[in-house]
Amino acid sequence: MSDKAHIASAFDRDLETIQALIMKMGGLVEAAIMDAARSLENRDEDLADQVRRNDKLIDAMEEEINAEAVRVIALRAPMGSDLRLVLSVIKISANLERVGDYAKNMGKRTSALVQMEQIEGAGGALRRMSKAVEQMLRDVLDAYIQGDAALAEDVRQRDADVDQMYTALFRQFVTYMIEDPRNITSCMHLHFIAKNIERMGDHVTSIAEQVVFMVTGELPDEDRSKGDRTSYDRLTGDL
Repeated sequence: MSDKAHIASAFDRDLETIQALIMKMGGLVEAAIMDAARSLENRDEDLADQVRRNDKLIDAMEEEINAEAVRVIALRAPMGSDLRLVLSVIKISANLERVGDYAKNMGKRTSALVQMEQIEGAGGALRRMSKAVEQMLRDVLDAYIQGDAALAEDVRQRDADVDQMYTALFRQFVTYMIEDPRNITSCMHLHFIAKNIERMGDHVTSIAEQVVFMVTGELPDEDRSKGDRTSYDRLTGDL
């Protein structure tokens, strides 16, 4: 085997290692999203605490992936599409870590909500919103492994659905608070959870953009539909 072929083979193995780490981290984050949603819906403090503890595993994986990516850049000096792939990995792992942080935050608020009067239907609605984000994450990780820019773009566009779900919940929670001030504390916690999930969708969208960049060498246009219109809503307006 020539030196050039040997280097190429070693680089391929390095990439496979990094991809395996990304998929493992992604699996942990997917589990965190759904466990956080289930803990809220079922008022399960033990599961909420587990989500919070497991966030340390996600943080450790980000550090491992970044260290591996830096090692590959220093040792292999990749160029062109190879360099784009390695640089994208660093940004993808950072976005995964942030999604894990939002799942951890959901667990923290669930522990507080367990002590309060339950808001009927809120847990199920937030679980459905979480499921939409989890499916987006699963698809974007598939797009990453397959080098599928079209699938990544599809995920990117689906973030508008998550934004619309958030807007609907925001209006619902405001209505509950206006109708009965005793709901204010619970609804504020639930609103922050909904916002956490909406932000998860934004970070998954950022991963999709990195996949498009990795495959095509260009970031997608910034323009895309946004379904979150809460900044335009007035608390006493049409809800």
